[in-house]
Amino acid sequence: MKTEHPHHRQKKQYLMLRIWRYLYHYKWLLALAFALTVASNLFNLLGPMLSGLAIDAIYGPGNVDFPKVFFYAGLMVLFYGAASLLSYLLSILMIRLSQNIVRKMRQDIYDHLAVLPVKYFDRTPAGEIISRISYDVDTLNGSLANDLLQILTSLITVVGSLVMMLMIAPALVLVFAVTIPISIILTKYMTTRVRPLFRKRSAKLGELNGYVEEMISGQKTVKVYHQEENMIHRFDLKNTEAVDAYYRADYYGSMTGPSVNFINNLSLSLISVAGAILFLNGRITLGNLSSFVLYSRKFSGPINEAANILSEFQSAFSAAERIFRLLDEEPEPADAPKALSVSEVQGQVDFEHVKFGYDEGRTIIHDLTISARPGTLTAIVGPTGAGKTTIINLLMRFYDPQEGQILLDGQPIREITRESLRRSYAMVLQDSWLFSGTIAENVSYGSASATMEDVVRVCKAAYIHDAIMQLPQGYDTVLTDEGTNLSKGQKQMLTIARAMLLDARMLILDEATSNVDTQTEQKIQAAMTKLMEGRTCFVIAHRLSTIQNADCILVVENGEVVEQGTHQELLKRNGVYAGIYRAQFS
Repeated sequence: MKTEHPHHRQKKQYLMLRIWRYLYHYKWLLALAFALTVASNLFNLLGPMLSGLAIDAIYGPGNVDFPKVFFYAGLMVLFYGAASLLSYLLSILMIRLSQNIVRKMRQDIYDHLAVLPVKYFDRTPAGEIISRISYDVDTLNGSLANDLLQILTSLITVVGSLVMMLMIAPALVLVFAVTIPISIILTKYMTTRVRPLFRKRSAKLGELNGYVEEMISGQKTVKVYHQEENMIHRFDLKNTEAVDAYYRADYYGSMTGPSVNFINNLSLSLISVAGAILFLNGRITLGNLSSFVLYSRKFSGPINEAANILSEFQSAFSAAERIFRLLDEEPEPADAPKALSVSEVQGQVDFEHVKFGYDEGRTIIHDLTISARPGTLTAIVGPTGAGKTTIINLLMRFYDPQEGQILLDGQPIREITRESLRRSYAMVLQDSWLFSGTIAENVSYGSASATMEDVVRVCKAAYIHDAIMQLPQGYDTVLTDEGTNLSKGQKQMLTIARAMLLDARMLILDEATSNVDTQTEQKIQAAMTKLMEGRTCFVIAHRLSTIQNADCILVVENGEVVEQGTHQELLKRNGVYAGIYRAQFS
């Protein structure tokens, strides 16, 4: 027989300990649940004994002590009724307890997601994260609400039934000395085989969710390239893999219960034969034999149920493993012990021999040295993959360089708190991000003190005010599905207005006008020129028409600044920039 690997056993114990910590957070509810479980099961355990006493009041044909029979039958109704009521209250309590735990667990996951570094989201599909916060938590919740309660009930029932059977006929209990070890060995063997299947099941569902999320968000691209059939085929493959993983886990998991049930039924047959022999020899009464058989069912039944529950626990453990793996992801490194919180920023930014790569052994930024003076506009241009967006990631400290340093007003940004550093920048990304809420709420996002007048002012400056006023509720219009009741250009202009509202000394624009037409672009450029006065601005641009007035243009190629200067200076140099310019305006 294949034994469980010590590492897996330790991991399981570690998972149980962490789940217990969530349970212990609601220890008083848990204590009440335990008390109700004990009381309910004790009342249920009295039933077989009363049944045996009622049977023993039947002395033979026509010789029945009816008052005694009715008395014991009435007590059975009373105790079973009380047990049912307590079980109902217990079920409600366990639902409340499990939901409290789920709420805390989801809150912990979401809180942890908020402190994870950007690199985690760069490498993890959104669908997989959603799967952990929804499916995995729900799977664990099902075990907490139902399986845990069932395990507690089974434990009390098994111990109580064993005590009662020993009091009635100790010799008959020896039957279980043969059948119970067989059940335990079989259950242990099956759960060891089944757990990896449940882990694979969870992983395949995460992959499927990630694929679906990716395809739904990219539906327009799929249709433009007529890839519907291809995408359906790929989905069919992933769907089939997920279904197969589910089938294998549930198929082998469901084998445990019937196998153990067969062994328990075998024990009942042996008890019936041995009990009949004892009865014929006068060693046991018919009522006691009846009670013993009922207790044996109560004793073996929970063992059978426990086998089924243990297979479900494999799914719960796999879900818990994925949840805690997310919670164990390293958060963004803490600020330096003596990190400064900057507020009065001048806007001098310097890169000094910066070297950086997302992966070890693959350097993207090789030896970057640049200097941006306060209030100047620095444009970054270059081919795709040259490292333009990486420079922005380093400026915001989404990533830290492996060598060299970046300074803000002469202070290394590693010695500045991330919060104050990022508040020093306003940022407009190429992908306009809006959340479900009113237009006013979206524009004032990150500006808690902004008034409605401030919102209207920046929207006018971004030439979006007139379009907003044409909407049914104006600034109170609720954006749906990431702003689908606005055009792509209008959404981009809203994000520009949002950046204008931030009281930040530095501004980052990543192709901020890539989704607007030429006429609107010219209007926005005029407004931005006025609003960027006094700010240190970094602009990533592919369209050189937007950055011809930049104080300094950095031409990045293969992670290095190969040229820098003004637009006219770079044209005269007739180098890389001039080549890009001619390609766009020839």
